[in-house]
Amino acid sequence: MHDREAALVSNTTPLLALTAALGNLDVLKFLYQRVVVPIEVADEVRAGGSHHFGVDVFVAASWLDVQTKPVVLQAFLKNSLDQGEASVIQTAMNLGLPLVCIDETVGRRVARLCGLNLTGSLGLLLKAQSLGYELSIPVAIKRMREHGIWLSDRLVAFAMSRGH
Repeated sequence: MHDREAALVSNTTPLLALTAALGNLDVLKFLYQRVVVPIEVADEVRAGGSHHFGVDVFVAASWLDVQTKPVVLQAFLKNSLDQGEASVIQTAMNLGLPLVCIDETVGRRVARLCGLNLTGSLGLLLKAQSLGYELSIPVAIKRMREHGIWLSDRLVAFAMSRGH
């Protein structure tokens, strides 16, 4: 058994991407003691209703630390990012949690500017695999793409060179 990292604050796209890749979010529980989801992100996941992709998996992951109150955003976050990404960054800063999971380029850039550490969907999968979590990177990527998760060719090539 590996030592799980303390905490991660996740955005919407990684939750959906991991659901597409693996059919559940258990990989997050494998990697982290605490997975914080801002209420704004939870609302985005649930926005399509109970039959929308990923909602059932999200609801079933009762161990997620879904925040109950909206976060008050600093103006520069509110003006430069969508509400989900902004709330992830603000929540991480408010709670003193250094690691966020964001897949979108602009959100990642702003998170770095705020002094946060970053990972993304593929980074989580590669890390989990390296720690012994059973998964196939090529199959995960195929499933993600089948569900409309956009992955750059460069990122896919990197993941394929590292995973199996």
